[in-house]
Amino acid sequence: MRIGISEVKEGCILAIDVFSKTNRPILPKRTIITNELINVLHAFLVREIEIEKYLKDGSLFISQENESSENKQETSQSPLGFMNLFLQSVNQFKKEFQSWQAGIPIDINKIRSLLLPLLEKTETYSNEIFHLHKFCTKEEYMYQHPVAVGLISGFIGKKTNLERREWLQLALAGGLADCGMAKINPKIVNKKSSLTIHEYEEVKKHPIYSYKMVQNISVLRKEVKLAILEHHERLDGSGYPLGEKELRIHKYAKIIAIADIFHAMTSERFYRKKQSPFKVLEMILEDSFGKFDISIIKIMTSSMLNFSLGDRILLSDGREAEIIFIDEKSPTRPIIKVMITEEVIQLVRNRQLYIEGILA
Repeated sequence: MRIGISEVKEGCILAIDVFSKTNRPILPKRTIITNELINVLHAFLVREIEIEKYLKDGSLFISQENESSENKQETSQSPLGFMNLFLQSVNQFKKEFQSWQAGIPIDINKIRSLLLPLLEKTETYSNEIFHLHKFCTKEEYMYQHPVAVGLISGFIGKKTNLERREWLQLALAGGLADCGMAKINPKIVNKKSSLTIHEYEEVKKHPIYSYKMVQNISVLRKEVKLAILEHHERLDGSGYPLGEKELRIHKYAKIIAIADIFHAMTSERFYRKKQSPFKVLEMILEDSFGKFDISIIKIMTSSMLNFSLGDRILLSDGREAEIIFIDEKSPTRPIIKVMITEEVIQLVRNRQLYIEGILA
């Protein structure tokens, strides 16, 4: 949808890159517009931009010029595109979470109905699954995170050759793993700075609260409920709430654990900036060795790092480059050639550099 600069408002999502008189985009596609970025667009004298039909909160963007029949008809149609569907699902999840905070029991049919349409599209939009953080904001993180974890968990489940009914249950477990956060004091949940030790200890109780909230839902299998309880356990026993180790942790919990930390680390939080998914994957592979199931990480890595020779990438220092060789032992650090200077760099020997993203 193309709109004039006067119609741009917070929450709009760019559908294509925005250029001015530069070779590189001022703002890349999928950027969520803020008031500060609106000022940037004005400063560069941008007259029009192309945006998605839905805002970051999942609501339909209504043009000032076409506020009538065309848009009214559009609201009755199903959301178009994986991203718009994700945002719509987050908006629905938010309502469910707020109802749990009010003491209303989980309606498992509603959770299933908001996850299932997205899960059906995961094969087609597999690349988007690992970039959901681009659509996430620190203000809506509490609602975006569970939907993303459910999707990533279900996708990994598919790749481990689970049967359909199993990976659907796994996705539900991922989506409900943090439902117990609804029982935590909202002042802690919504805090915009780092938690105190006491507050963190309270947050660590959420897997138990989550388990209690789902334990009487007959639709969920026992192993799913167990995975919800154990999704913060670690193989070396350093996790919580029970400090379980290796074989005592269910496979579903091991999958959700990886999906959970991956999305959390790539998302913007009030107390921490988001990080590149490629950098996060490196950190999980290297810094968290012994805490996570390496076989699951490898499945996620092979699904996410679908690089090929000749692909153009964006480096962490802003330079664009081309992949010229991929080492299977270090898939996140291929040999690349910088586009402008044609300098060849072995990323495995340049640890200060990492891949920020893949360019279209």
